[in-house]
Amino acid sequence: MTGQLLSDPSEGIWDDGEWISWSYINDYLEDQELRAEFPHASLEVARSFLDLVEVAFRYSALTGRYLEIWGELGELFVEVKYGLKRHRTHAPGSDGRIGNDFVEVKTLSPGKAGDVVQVKRAGNFNKVFLVRISEDFRFEARKIDRRMVRKGTGKYARIRWDACDKIEIA
Repeated sequence: MTGQLLSDPSEGIWDDGEWISWSYINDYLEDQELRAEFPHASLEVARSFLDLVEVAFRYSALTGRYLEIWGELGELFVEVKYGLKRHRTHAPGSDGRIGNDFVEVKTLSPGKAGDVVQVKRAGNFNKVFLVRISEDFRFEARKIDRRMVRKGTGKYARIRWDACDKIEIA
């Protein structure tokens, strides 16, 4: 099926008049798992996200230090997991859109004390996604509507992880 010659029948299976290698089958299954885990991303972007997480994890394991890429990883996670269409870099107001909603993404990094983030009140967004990255580089996200963010007079509003809704994927 791949055009590769198999040197041993144990390297694949015979199906519908042709040999299919186990390597081809395993690659196909891996692609299906990636599509299920990250339904809104191309396979290349999903793989890039996982590669970045792996590099950050290995670096931390080797040095005991973190790469300071949390914001980018948080945005990329919301992109591949929930379909965020990001604005150009440094666009003011929000990080991107999901459907008709303008979305601001805030990331809680492993070393951060507490579960509170600050978001600019002047931003042009109607949803905030909070991404929490654990010490073992597992990602979790929650969201909150802007109307649920406390009113105030300061430049920033504070949002607690516990105040946000768990995200249900349809």
